Amino acid sequence: MSIFEAGMLICFGAAWPTSIMKSLKSRSTKGKSVSFLFIVLIGYVFGILHKLLYSMDIVIVFYVINLIMVGTDAVLYFRNKRYEQTHTD
Repeated sequence: MSIFEAGMLICFGAAWPTSIMKSLKSRSTKGKSVSFLFIVLIGYVFGILHKLLYSMDIVIVFYVINLIMVGTDAVLYFRNKRYEQTHTD
């Protein structure tokens, strides 16, 4: 296990709860990029695959937690986009 890899994932993961809360409260897609979210999701999937295929260790838990949080933010993006389309002035 690499302490540096775990540290990176923890630091990245610390930002997602804030992003999710902003998405929940604002009901807006303003400032969000769905392509960015999907690129990050794909990155976490690749990290998980690497752990499963080459170096399985506890760090995979951080990859999965981050994947879930980014996935949640992506789902909220589409919810908010639909809300914006139905609640236009």
